[in-house]
Amino acid sequence: MTDRVEVFRALHRRPDRGDPLILPGPWDAASARALEAAGYPALATPSAGVAASLGYEDGRTPPEEMFAAVARIARAVDVPVSADVEGGYGLAPRELVERLLEAGVVGCNLEDSENGVLKDPRRHADWLAEVCAAAGDELFVNARVDTFIRGVADPGQAIERAALYVAAGAQCVYPIAAPVDVLPLLRAGIQGPINAIARIGEGPSPAELGERGATRITFGPYLQRRAAEVIAELLG
Repeated sequence: MTDRVEVFRALHRRPDRGDPLILPGPWDAASARALEAAGYPALATPSAGVAASLGYEDGRTPPEEMFAAVARIARAVDVPVSADVEGGYGLAPRELVERLLEAGVVGCNLEDSENGVLKDPRRHADWLAEVCAAAGDELFVNARVDTFIRGVADPGQAIERAALYVAAGAQCVYPIAAPVDVLPLLRAGIQGPINAIARIGEGPSPAELGERGATRITFGPYLQRRAAEVIAELLG
């Protein structure tokens, strides 16, 4: 497992701004194998996509089912897998880390809002610090900053939260839904890798997002939803 974590960590060291790490999001074992076969060096599960595959709305998946689904995905491929585990499901930091390691993943995505409300950033940073301490070198923690999806348009607040989370030990920051024209400002104000979301065929390409400051690109539940649309089109 340590070797996979090191590989995953190394993938975030991007010398060229126009060449971000692309992390497509599998929602089950079959999609994970398809993405691995397509040549992607690592994967990152989307909680909404996994939820849909299990018959749940986003944010409503029971933790046991989410961890089991993530474990099936990680077992199905040889490349590193990071897991979106929302806000941590109320688990104590050490237990959360144990569950992630048992699932066989190398990293996790943790958001800083709950029930649609932003968490206190300092308390959340303290919790993240406990998660990072429990994880040691065995997990790559991506801290999601939810200001832009919670109605806070000021990029300064996203940068302030990011600074707290990086100081707590997070190795990547994800200011989800940040406006594209704000990415250079975020890049200038945030230490370490930055995650951005891309929508294929809509908005900037992954390379363009990289040019504006993104280190890695994920797609949220887009691939799962597009796959469902394609099935409907084929059978329609």
